[in-house]
Amino acid sequence: MEAANFCIRNCPGAQRFYQRKLAKTNRVVAIKALSNKLAKASYYIIKDRVLFDAKKLFR
Repeated sequence: MEAANFCIRNCPGAQRFYQRKLAKTNRVVAIKALSNKLAKASYYIIKDRVLFDAKKLFR
């Protein structure tokens, strides 16, 4: 959750994703969706030993 809040403040792609979710649902669900997306990305970054790519994550 903390990473999601930080990402919303600093990453334009995350802001767009959050705003799209926020338009469809409430604030808590939108934050949790972004948090889940970041957690899954973190798992694959560690597993595959690749660098974080925000463009790939927030297409």
